[in-house]
Amino acid sequence: MAEALPLTDHLAASDEPELVRSPATRYVFVTGAGAPGDDEYYRKKALVVGVARVLAPAASPGASDPVAEGQYWYPEGSTPVGIADFYSVNPVSELQYRLMAAVGATTTDKDIAAARDAAASPSDTAQDRLGLFDLPEETVVQVMHHGPFADELATLNRLGQFAERAGLARNGPHREMYLDAYTSETPQDTLRTILRDPVA
Repeated sequence: MAEALPLTDHLAASDEPELVRSPATRYVFVTGAGAPGDDEYYRKKALVVGVARVLAPAASPGASDPVAEGQYWYPEGSTPVGIADFYSVNPVSELQYRLMAAVGATTTDKDIAAARDAAASPSDTAQDRLGLFDLPEETVVQVMHHGPFADELATLNRLGQFAERAGLARNGPHREMYLDAYTSETPQDTLRTILRDPVA
């Protein structure tokens, strides 16, 4: 019988690529489209983190500021991409995404609505549709990326080669977990980002 994969902590990853199980997690989310890093992206990121911040005391007392996460994929009909070439085949402006922040497992849509009202975020607009999204426990490859987002290509290449050697391929949206709070003005040299891809 094959050895069971370890279950990683939700916000943990090694500096070297690894194959693990990621835990089931519930999120508050908002969707968007376009290149990550434009004004709309940062506005939506601030909105979802602000709502999760209101919910944080109930979700995990004493927790630090909510961590922003993202799922990324290309529209149906786009050229297929793997892990290593995720950002280098199709125009990044065509990306679709789900920006998320983890919330407690028992959080309801009513809780989200109340937290949204309490947050009263200046980033909120009537067009934004917030919702709940559940990711199941799943098998993933992951690695910690250090530094600017523009340098992720090299880290994703390492992760993709690791998956290929294991006979695995991406099997769902690419995920990124932004462990350090940042804005469009934040220097990126010390940022930590978990790059995580579901595989089969």
